[in-house]
Amino acid sequence: MTIVPHLIGAATDVPAGSRTADIVNPATGETVGSVPLADRATVEQAIAAAQAAFPAWRATPPARRARVMFRFRQLLEDNAARICELITREHGKTLDDARGELTRGMENVEYACGVADLLKGEHSKNVGPGIDSWSEFQPLGVVAGITPFNFPAMVPLWMYPIAIACGNTFVLKPSERDPSAALLVARLALEAGLPPGVLNVVHGDKVAVDTLLTDPRVQAVSFVGSTPIAEHVYSTASAHGKRVQALGGAKNHAIVMPDADLDNAVSAIMGAAYGSCGERCMAISVVVAVGDELADRLVAKLSAQLRGLAVGAGTAAGCDMGPLVSRVHYEKVKGYVDQGVAEGAELVVDGRGLVVPGHETGFFLGGCLFDRVTPQMTIYREEIFGPVLCVVRVKTMQEGMDLIDAHEYGNGTCLFTRDGEAARYFTDAIRVGMVGINVPLPVPVAYHSFGGWKRSLFGDLSAYGPDGVRFYTRRKTVTQRWPSGGVREGAQFSFPSMK
Repeated sequence: MTIVPHLIGAATDVPAGSRTADIVNPATGETVGSVPLADRATVEQAIAAAQAAFPAWRATPPARRARVMFRFRQLLEDNAARICELITREHGKTLDDARGELTRGMENVEYACGVADLLKGEHSKNVGPGIDSWSEFQPLGVVAGITPFNFPAMVPLWMYPIAIACGNTFVLKPSERDPSAALLVARLALEAGLPPGVLNVVHGDKVAVDTLLTDPRVQAVSFVGSTPIAEHVYSTASAHGKRVQALGGAKNHAIVMPDADLDNAVSAIMGAAYGSCGERCMAISVVVAVGDELADRLVAKLSAQLRGLAVGAGTAAGCDMGPLVSRVHYEKVKGYVDQGVAEGAELVVDGRGLVVPGHETGFFLGGCLFDRVTPQMTIYREEIFGPVLCVVRVKTMQEGMDLIDAHEYGNGTCLFTRDGEAARYFTDAIRVGMVGINVPLPVPVAYHSFGGWKRSLFGDLSAYGPDGVRFYTRRKTVTQRWPSGGVREGAQFSFPSMK
């Protein structure tokens, strides 16, 4: 079995401690490796390594940091097949989906390659007689990232490329369920030229997380995961004086209007709802159909496509959807389906009981489709994070928008329509952070920023892009005057101003 070590400084021979966790292939249910769970002392060792590396890395010119990012991006491309194989083996998603994840992560590395321009700051000459003023963006110091299982390569690449390019040093705590891809990518970053200690990886559970949240040497924490943990991360780290961005859960709605291109909408919804087995914070989990006639046609088309969904091991050719990440998560998602039936929703397509030949012990759940779901039902209110799609029927677009606005989450949403007026009103008025028009997964590109509203994001700044630069730097404003001609002035007791 593979043992996935910590990476501290440039060393992987870090004492593992007494606690470990199994790494399981979700397509087979077999244990394929183990990962050490760091104790507090191990995490503190990683923080110390980052702190020791910070002064020299902070003083490294941004252009040199950018060159490391350029080399890093090329190494990611060269090793893409290895990275994607690890993602599929430990997470279960298809190889094509893993490649898509890695590509979106690499876009953030490309954005970080422009850090010399991103850090230019602002300058104003003669703001007063012989007085100049400018702003500059300086790194924070040691920063940390805590990332989820569903994107083991992409989400870490949302964080540390821009943080490191801005002059910080980084401690990453990836998910212990699928840590191998994150470790390999970090090793490639060192191979690209990062000095030892600039990027460190520690594996662990709550012990490691709470150490990062409370250690005074850590200046900022970025987190992606479920809302209950995001709230804990935000409240704990903030109470210890840290800058925090904590991205939480979601319940993403897609409104389908009667004038929409229904065939295109159905195809888009299928991929957005069932891609990666629904284990995406941007997955569409609720379709809001405007009008019963449209809802009947929509459900019929979704049902037909869903029954043809190819479910199997992520390495299989032509596979649309792989297994859920773990037995525990499988049972949780299946329990939601059971509860939906018990609460009166109409289960149109039942994915329970699916068996994949040759992978009978894998964590496979077929795609499930509910119709006539109401806002009072648990499957509507709570994030399921699995291949379960709910159809809610409304009479008007405004009624659908009111449902979306009333939900506790505000991560992503979309509208399928041919009506420009409706689209413009929807994008302007909806209370959600990321909005698509005929785009079911409106994940911003790397040079914008990713973040929801309401209980989907805790903190003032979104992830990556321009907000990422602001999150990982602090502004310093300098006002400077050099008196000329040997003039000496008397004291001035009124507040200085231009007259």
